[in-house]
Amino acid sequence: MNLKKFRITAAAGKKSLGVFLDRLDMLVPEDLPVVVAKIDAAVWQKVDCTTCANCCKTMTPTYKKSDVLRISAFLAITPQEFVSRWLHKEEETGDWVNNTQPCQFLVDNKCSVYDVRPKDCAQFPHHNSVPFDDYNETFKNNLALCPATYLLVNKLKKIVERDYEWD
Repeated sequence: MNLKKFRITAAAGKKSLGVFLDRLDMLVPEDLPVVVAKIDAAVWQKVDCTTCANCCKTMTPTYKKSDVLRISAFLAITPQEFVSRWLHKEEETGDWVNNTQPCQFLVDNKCSVYDVRPKDCAQFPHHNSVPFDDYNETFKNNLALCPATYLLVNKLKKIVERDYEWD
């Protein structure tokens, strides 16, 4: 994955795709889940997260207590040691997040705690979230960060504008 090229492409298309997502909030096609699932399956044929890992390089998950307990047990350290070593509480939200970017668990574009990764990571990029259009703000934020989200929204825009009454 050429992240430099992706960033240029995403920056150029982010505004129009953001406008589309805003509009989609008001004009949700009835069969949106089916359309999204079909596009998403095609997207994952083109995107390999292990050649990208941009999410792990540029974002931080939020860690819930269950995440801290699960990952610290996996690493054979105490939850307190895990938190003091790798996390801080965001003042604005009160969420526990990574101290550093890229993520401390990213090794050779792969997650070294993948089997016990935070729930936030496991659900990313939220394409399977239901209803899909409840996550439009999330997708807008991720357009420039996740090639899979960019491709999904770009393709969805083309299909909706072509196949649905959109004017």
